Formats: sequence, structure tokens, C-alpha cells
Amino acid sequence: MLDYICKKIIMKEIIESLWENRELLENPNNSNAVIKTIELLDKGEIRIAEKLNGNWIVNDWIKKAVILYFPLMKMKTIEVGPFEFHDKIPLKRGFKEKEIRVVPHAICRYGSFIEKGAVLMPSYVNIGSYVGSGTMVDTWATVGSCAQIGKNVHISGGVGIGGVLEPVQASPVIIEDNVFLGSRSIVVEGVRVENEAVLGANVVLTASTKIIDVTGSKPLYLKGYVPKKSVVIPGTEPKTFNAGSFNVPCALIIGKRKESTNKKTSLNDALRDYNVSV
Repeated sequence: MLDYICKKIIMKEIIESLWENRELLENPNNSNAVIKTIELLDKGEIRIAEKLNGNWIVNDWIKKAVILYFPLMKMKTIEVGPFEFHDKIPLKRGFKEKEIRVVPHAICRYGSFIEKGAVLMPSYVNIGSYVGSGTMVDTWATVGSCAQIGKNVHISGGVGIGGVLEPVQASPVIIEDNVFLGSRSIVVEGVRVENEAVLGANVVLTASTKIIDVTGSKPLYLKGYVPKKSVVIPGTEPKTFNAGSFNVPCALIIGKRKESTNKKTSLNDALRDYNVSV
């Protein structure tokens, strides 16, 4: 373990120096450090963000390595049966050995990590992202670059999980364990959805979206995160402009998932309890 930590520190120092001086990439030893970093990212041995002592820590140096990886790679033709692609980043391989179910036309780029037991319906998972075991990425859902998806998450059809590379200090989207994301919901700009939360269909969360807890006697305003076990639906609130007063989108926390409901069914049932569309 100590040797592994030392190697990570050395790699971090190399990546940071390359970030400050791109000309150093011409040295094969330096470029190999970038390539090795992406390899470790692909294997899940390192990740863009990790939870330490209850807090999420973003490893900016790994994001820098991803950005540095692009100029090192050359455009080439990728053939998959009758399909042809032309790109810099190869596709992820070896799903059978990793015990991951991948339904055509699911696409995963090299440098993303998919944990054993995940299921990918026709969908897209970008470089730098992390998808935990037992998670379902449903049809036409997108997991953007560097997004962190926990275990046993259900990402419903057409969900958009935003990606982030630059600026490097920007936090990725984080979806914690046992979360349910309803159809066509969107989570972007580093928003964090905590354990066991449920988003109804068409909920849109950005860094500036007002998330309003309406379960108490007075509204409680939040931004940037959804508390654990929250049941969230799309809503609107009035806002005054020069041209008049109009309703703008927000998200409403209308309740909490019930402890009495089994997690596997409560993802849908939590919404049905409140008569909310899945």
C-alpha cells in the first residue's frame, strides 16, 4: 500500500509539471506517465473524485491527465463490425471478463471505469467517469466525462449526466449510492445527489437551480445538492423581470423515501407514494 501511495505521489508530481509546461510531453517518460494514469483510471484503481471521511475530494491532477491525454492520442479509424468511428480515444473492452452486461449500442470510452455487475443499455459513458456495481444505465442515457455514479443507481431512459473537464477546479457531477433518476432528468455543473434520493421525470438540476424543500411549514432553499432520501419533482417559482413576472424552473423536495420500503422497489414506489411520474 505504501509503495502504491508513493507511485501515485510521483505520478501526480509529473502530471502537475506537465500541466505547467506542455513541451515536457515530448519526453516519452513524461507522456508515459499520462498514459499510465489513464490506464489506472480505466481499471478503477484511481478516480476523479472519492469520498474520504464523509467528504468528496476531487483529484484535479487526474482531470489534468485526461486533458493531457487528448493531444497525445492520434485520430484513427475504429471498426466495430459494420460500424466505423473516427476518434482519438479507443473504446473500452473486456466486458465479459469484467462481468458487465453491455447491450448494443452501449458505448464506453477507454478511461471510464465500470464496476462488476453494472448494466449498460444502449447508452454512452465518457472518459473519466465511474459507474458502481449494480447500477443500470438505461436507454439513451449519458454519463458525462468524470461523472461519479455510485452503486445500485438507476439512471432511467434519456437521463443526462453532465461532464466536466475544464476548468480543472470544477467539481464533477456526483450521484451517490441507491439513487433513482427519473426519465429525461438532467444533472449537470457539479451537482451532488446524495444516497437514496429520488428524482422524478424531467427534473433539471444545475449549479444555479433552486432546490426547495417544501415539506415543512416554510420553504427551505438549497443549491448544488440534493439531501439523502429526498423525493424531488420539477416545479416553478415566480421571478420578476423588466417585462413582467414569469415562472422559472426549480426543483421541489416533496418528501423522503420510507425506511419501510425495500430499496429495490422504493426507487419507483417512492415516487408513486406522492403520485409523481417516473
